[in-house]
Amino acid sequence: MQRTTEDTGTAAYSPTDRTVPTRSAERASYDKELVHAILDEGYVCHLGFVRDGAPVVLPTLYGRVGERLYVHGSTGSRPLRMAGTADPGLPVCLTVTHIDGLVLARSAFHHSINYRSVVVHGTAYEVTDPEERRIALDALVEHVVPGRAADSRPANKKELAATAVIRLDLEEVSAKVRTGDANDEPEDLSLPHWAGVVPLRKGYDAPVRNADLAPGIDLPEYLAAR
Repeated sequence: MQRTTEDTGTAAYSPTDRTVPTRSAERASYDKELVHAILDEGYVCHLGFVRDGAPVVLPTLYGRVGERLYVHGSTGSRPLRMAGTADPGLPVCLTVTHIDGLVLARSAFHHSINYRSVVVHGTAYEVTDPEERRIALDALVEHVVPGRAADSRPANKKELAATAVIRLDLEEVSAKVRTGDANDEPEDLSLPHWAGVVPLRKGYDAPVRNADLAPGIDLPEYLAAR
């Protein structure tokens, strides 16, 4: 499914019928570096699948290790049970989106947003190998706060028994990006309405200590640097 583009020499995913958009196809990208950057910057993905003949979409945390995404949850969770090794895996669609700006046009029709998104199609499988499970669970913690996995107690046997992990390979993947100004119609350019972009950005406030944190435990460097 992966290829190397001849024009740029960068690694890319091969487009498929499911990853080529029907609208604004010029905004689509299959560049691996761009896809990885969008995934690595996000915190929450939306995992879509079919349950009892009806669509279900769940927001959840995720982590990336190379060309694999990992999602975890309770062993009693329906989607994680459906992805078990006794079944042929769970067909899913996973998405991640960043909103970078509100695009205000002169006309109501042309209002939009600037965004970066990734859509992944594939089959998710339960992770049962102990070493891969450890890597996946560390990746989930590190994805939220880099450096935190080494600064926290690993899951014990009871916690591991209650936790399921599924794996989704990055094979059928696309990114889509919108940037720039509003696309007003030429006849609307003289209208007396403000047009432009309201940029949005992600920020962090100062960390707040737990009330029961023992005295003498200082803020770790990986948090102080955020």
